[in-house]
Amino acid sequence: MPSVVRHLRRVGRAARAEVGAFWRSRPVDADLVLYESFAGNGAAGNPEAIWRELLAADDQQHLRHVWALDAAALRTVGPVLRRARGTTVVLRGSNAYQRALATAGTLVNNATFPPSFSRRPEQRYLNTWHGTPLKRMGFDEPDGATASANTVRNLLAATHLLSQSPWMTETMYRRAYRLGGLATAEVLEVGYPRVDRQTGVDDARLRRHLRDSGVRIGTEPIVLYAPTWRGDRFADPEDRSAPMADLVDDVEAALRRRGIAATVLVKPHQVVARAARREPRLDGRLVPEDVPVNVLLGGAAVLVSDYSSIIVDWLATGKPVVLEADPDHGYEDTRGLYLSDGWPGPRCTTAAETAEAVAQALDGGIPTAHRDAYAAMRARLVPDDDGHAARRVVDVLFRDGVPDRGRVRTLTGDGRPSVLLHLGALRSNGITTAAVNLLPLLVDAGLDVTVTYDQAVRGAGVVNRARIDPRVRQLQRVGGMNGSKALHLGRRVAEHRAQARAHTDSPRLRGLWDEEWRRCFGGAHFDAVVDFSGYSPFWAELLLHAPGPVRRSIWLHNEMAAEVDREVDGKPRMRRSLRFVFGLYPQYDRAVSVSETLAVHNARSLAEYGSATHVAVPNAVAADRVRAAATAPVPPSPWRASLVDRVDGTTWFVAVGRLSPEKNHARLLRAFAVVHGEAPRTRLLVVGGGFLLPTLRALAVDLGIADVVVFTDAVDDAAPLVAAADCLVVSSDHEGQPMVILEAAALGKPVVTTAFASVADALPGGGAHVVPVTDAGLVSGMRAFLDGRVAAPTVDVVAYDADVVQTFIRTVLPGRTEGRRPALPGTGGQEAA
Repeated sequence: MPSVVRHLRRVGRAARAEVGAFWRSRPVDADLVLYESFAGNGAAGNPEAIWRELLAADDQQHLRHVWALDAAALRTVGPVLRRARGTTVVLRGSNAYQRALATAGTLVNNATFPPSFSRRPEQRYLNTWHGTPLKRMGFDEPDGATASANTVRNLLAATHLLSQSPWMTETMYRRAYRLGGLATAEVLEVGYPRVDRQTGVDDARLRRHLRDSGVRIGTEPIVLYAPTWRGDRFADPEDRSAPMADLVDDVEAALRRRGIAATVLVKPHQVVARAARREPRLDGRLVPEDVPVNVLLGGAAVLVSDYSSIIVDWLATGKPVVLEADPDHGYEDTRGLYLSDGWPGPRCTTAAETAEAVAQALDGGIPTAHRDAYAAMRARLVPDDDGHAARRVVDVLFRDGVPDRGRVRTLTGDGRPSVLLHLGALRSNGITTAAVNLLPLLVDAGLDVTVTYDQAVRGAGVVNRARIDPRVRQLQRVGGMNGSKALHLGRRVAEHRAQARAHTDSPRLRGLWDEEWRRCFGGAHFDAVVDFSGYSPFWAELLLHAPGPVRRSIWLHNEMAAEVDREVDGKPRMRRSLRFVFGLYPQYDRAVSVSETLAVHNARSLAEYGSATHVAVPNAVAADRVRAAATAPVPPSPWRASLVDRVDGTTWFVAVGRLSPEKNHARLLRAFAVVHGEAPRTRLLVVGGGFLLPTLRALAVDLGIADVVVFTDAVDDAAPLVAAADCLVVSSDHEGQPMVILEAAALGKPVVTTAFASVADALPGGGAHVVPVTDAGLVSGMRAFLDGRVAAPTVDVVAYDADVVQTFIRTVLPGRTEGRRPALPGTGGQEAA
């Protein structure tokens, strides 16, 4: 049964993809406007206010309007919307929705369209967002790159972004989502259309609507309690229904004791509204979903809230607010706030304090002690909310006019060159370590650095993205490529046949890849794009579609011709894909090997795939990071005391690398068996996972060394283990520039390594003890270390890293002086690096 379900789901996804591809091939309708609010859970907020403004505008009667609603909203607010002139509704995710999303000339959303959404060049997209943020968001949150991946994607796709104030523009768009210099949208700092609805509220009509919806209300003043959601993830919020009901009970009881008549109503955040409806004590107190929040704000006398952006809208009313704060400031310390002082009302940490503050607000309005702060925050956060923001948005978006208040601006950059690097799958390997070491150095050198990769929900990718310098912008790829199945079949056939130019020579394939770039990065432009992984056909093709002018570089971390036959899980799984990638090299401006010797070797061995410009940029050490990582404790294990505390006086060799044939751990085990026979207190630590682990364990048993050889799985950072050992041993047949050798040098550890082709460039100035690529060679190297004849390398890592960074900049950025370019012997003077 599960297989049947999976098959049906695949069929459903395929069918939706075909429908989407069809509608994206149809003309865009300039007179059609699509609205969506909070993933279709209603018709609310700024989109609803803009819709009303357009309906009422005499010069916009030619427009037709479509609301996207989820199933519940379709039943509740759908009939109301259908009665409006020129307005239809569609089920979010349906075929009709895909049609509207693909063909509407104007798109309006206060949150995000799905990951499959890709704005077509003929479409305008206004993202109005849903409030000025008081709590931290975007990249300012822990693991914000993951939580915000689709949000950033939408903001980059937008042609227009709505902002309530210059403070919101800077705090949210430029800082929290790091759009400065990246987003091409115009920012409309003209106020919030939804706030227009707070003025001129028909109180009698509002109360009648509430009573008809089952709310217990008379003529007494309304106290609105509107808390935000709590929890670690937006998709999994805490159920705080009981605490909400407790506070309402306490406030009402306190008001009764003081003889104050008022009705307390509750408007929970939409992501916890369903849970709130299950709390019996909130019956008759919950605001119905079809009552616009801002209409309710216009009719309420006092607002009680915690960290919700509803407070900002409320400031435009000039009425008192009571702030509900955590007694232990847990929310402020974990999620964090953008405003830490100058609050516009009393901050209460208990229900009793909240009740007393509400009573005082009903009696005397804004407390004297908070009036200056209220006025200052109002001027700062809602300077243009005068009841006419919707008209200003329509003037700019539909009349090509200039707003009579506020301004239109762009998110200009700070002048730093911008670089996008694709990091691969963020596996725990040398490529990831090389990237983690390089990125902070690039930021320190004055580059605006962005990295991209496929979003991972578990495994090493989750751990390793946390190792990326927090100053680096992370754009995680979510969702899949659009396009018809027939078109994707053609793409795969081209890859299978190694037709490396099909993605540009075929107009349909070129359109497919151009759309995928827009889907992932919107209108973002970079001065340079770098495929730092260099192994994925998908990413190698995609980065070639970065819009110009841009310099494109692809990294070669190894002897790439030898990698073709490298076994993964016992099979040469990369044979076809790598050969296709090799064919893409000539289309890149630079094919970058990680050492000069390697660049020469790769240029020679890959010449049959076309004339590429081969250059060299060594890997960086980032010694400060490595040394800091090395201080992390070695996890508890039966062998930890022997390695770390040396309770038995042992000497430890360590090898780090995936357990695959080219690393030749079998040679290492055979050599170590000889050395251990001569020096029984020696031990060997093998760090790395891979399909050869069972074979290598069996070999250790056969050699009689199973009790003195420790195998670990792959680790996220091997620095603590290398630091705890005595000598690094590298037994590889071929390598690029192994990160573990550089890191061992930074940690002051001696290195014994086989003489792979690029070993001369493995360490700046040499310093490793190089031996023949044989069992006997490794034996001699380990003996030399035990005899005291292998010293730790002496490397000026600061100077080395500085040279690496400058070489990187000269190589990948246009307009810089070229880096090192050694001649290729026997190639008629052709240059490789």
